[in-house]
Amino acid sequence: MEQYLQMLEHILTHGDRTQDRTGVGTVSVFGYQARYPLDQGFPLVTTKAVPFSLVVSELLWFIRGETNIRPLVMENNHIWDDWPYERFKASPEYGGESMAQFAQRIAADAAFADRWGDLGPVYGKEWRSWEAPDGRQIDQLADVVDQIRRTPSSRRLVVVAYNPADVGAQVLPPCHSMFQFHVANGRLSCLMYQRSMDAFLGGPFNIASYSLLTLMIAQVCGLRPGEFVHAIGNAHIYLNHLEQVKTQLARSPLPLPTVVLNPEVGNLFDFRKEDIRLVGYQHHPRIHADVAV
Repeated sequence: MEQYLQMLEHILTHGDRTQDRTGVGTVSVFGYQARYPLDQGFPLVTTKAVPFSLVVSELLWFIRGETNIRPLVMENNHIWDDWPYERFKASPEYGGESMAQFAQRIAADAAFADRWGDLGPVYGKEWRSWEAPDGRQIDQLADVVDQIRRTPSSRRLVVVAYNPADVGAQVLPPCHSMFQFHVANGRLSCLMYQRSMDAFLGGPFNIASYSLLTLMIAQVCGLRPGEFVHAIGNAHIYLNHLEQVKTQLARSPLPLPTVVLNPEVGNLFDFRKEDIRLVGYQHHPRIHADVAV
């Protein structure tokens, strides 16, 4: 994962200090691109521990078209809890519950989860049921898989998550805004454009998630994996993550793991977590950092 470490170094060296909506402040650069060859190992950061099970459960949640955190919470995935919890805290229903207690209520009470666990029309909604002006629901993800199979040379293999009409109803407008596939020499590559990236906390998840999605779609379309290309608009490190980044940069990367998919799965929407296996993941210890909400 030298590419990832080079990005962190680039932000620290060339970034500008800026204020942001969270009030934490960042060091940021505008316009950065990295390439990850997927035939040279799975690009999961090794200079700290990244919980791959959370990457898998979140990606499958996106693929299913879901927007409520309850299925994630029930799999002990809490990466989306902060935003609905902040909304709950600002409501008259808030009674001093901690975020852990809030998550417990989400898991135990479906009605409470319906009221407080929904994130609005975020990734899953836009990927699977984009609303057209005439009221049709467009399944962009199913359509792009079908196009890869039928017209692999197309330059229109695109899925868009950033829907201006829905931004006001989302707890967080999509950061990974769109992605495009490319087929050449029997290999499937993916370019994802990310408008904004928290390089220390979010970046490793984003890289792993879209690399995994590429592997899954390559398998069901009878292709080999090519590259994951990561194009970033605003790449930033929060000021309260600077020491953690320096710790990470002082560590030497370890050999990359591999991902083994169940070869029996031929439909993207049939994948389950047990069909996805991470093999040979060596990593340095976890580095704690708080999410800027």
